[in-house]
Amino acid sequence: MRVTQNMLSNNMLRNVSNSFQRMGKYQDQLSTGKKISRPSDDPVVAMKGMTYRTSLNQVEQYRRNLSEAYNWMDAADSSLDKATSVLQRVRDLTVQASNGTYEEGQQGMIQKEITQLKEHLASIGNTQVAGKYIFNGNDTKNKPIDLNGSTPTPTDKDPIMLKLSDGINLASNNVNVSTNQNAVEFELSDGIKIPVNINPTNVFSKQLFKDMEDLEAALQNGAPDLDQFLTKIDNHISGIGSERSELGARYNRIELMDSRLSEQEVISSKILSDNEDADIERVITDLKMQESVHRAALAVGSRIIQPSLMDFLR
Repeated sequence: MRVTQNMLSNNMLRNVSNSFQRMGKYQDQLSTGKKISRPSDDPVVAMKGMTYRTSLNQVEQYRRNLSEAYNWMDAADSSLDKATSVLQRVRDLTVQASNGTYEEGQQGMIQKEITQLKEHLASIGNTQVAGKYIFNGNDTKNKPIDLNGSTPTPTDKDPIMLKLSDGINLASNNVNVSTNQNAVEFELSDGIKIPVNINPTNVFSKQLFKDMEDLEAALQNGAPDLDQFLTKIDNHISGIGSERSELGARYNRIELMDSRLSEQEVISSKILSDNEDADIERVITDLKMQESVHRAALAVGSRIIQPSLMDFLR
């Protein structure tokens, strides 16, 4: 086959062009740190990368859900601890007032402190996390406890009469308390949803505030028998303890799931990196080799171009 000058020139241009493409590929890998820059570079790597990335994104979303679950449960546990302290103080005051040595005026001072503690207990029951009420079931937008009873339910309209002693009856229980017991669940793993709230009716119940109001009324009217309130307060403290125990058990499970998700995140990141990330040392070596090949191709190209008449006339 006769090799013409035009064939040599075209081959040289094609080889130099291919050399530029290979250098461009190595430049892309060094710039992005990835083996491929488009799915057509390696469809298998691209398909696996989509699968691994989806798995990693799920794990990261579960970890964000875990962070919010921690916020809810930490806030709930802290609030229950404060509620327990308040009820313990109420119990101490009730014991003091029931020993029979306090005068009516002194019992009135205790009654004022009981009132303040009741209001503080209501503020604890209205605790919010990120603008959401955590003790109102799945109704997180509305306040669960209203001491003024501004939005009474139909059953709240009729006050309950408390008989303190012969001839002394007092209206009580004007507090409006939500009875929403629905759970707030977060998905913390594939198909696994964990409730992050407690059953508020076992802690901040209507009966709790009724008992507090009854105690206030008894102290205000100098009722002689206050021992009955000690049993009621103990029952409320026991109810808070039960809810804290259940909350703690769920918290321990969430910590185990958190540890497992941390390991899954590391494994998923490693698999994704092995599939997509470029071997930088190898890419740099290949680039240096390609540069040498490219220079040789240019040198050969400059020799095969036929000298023109002008080269001899200079």
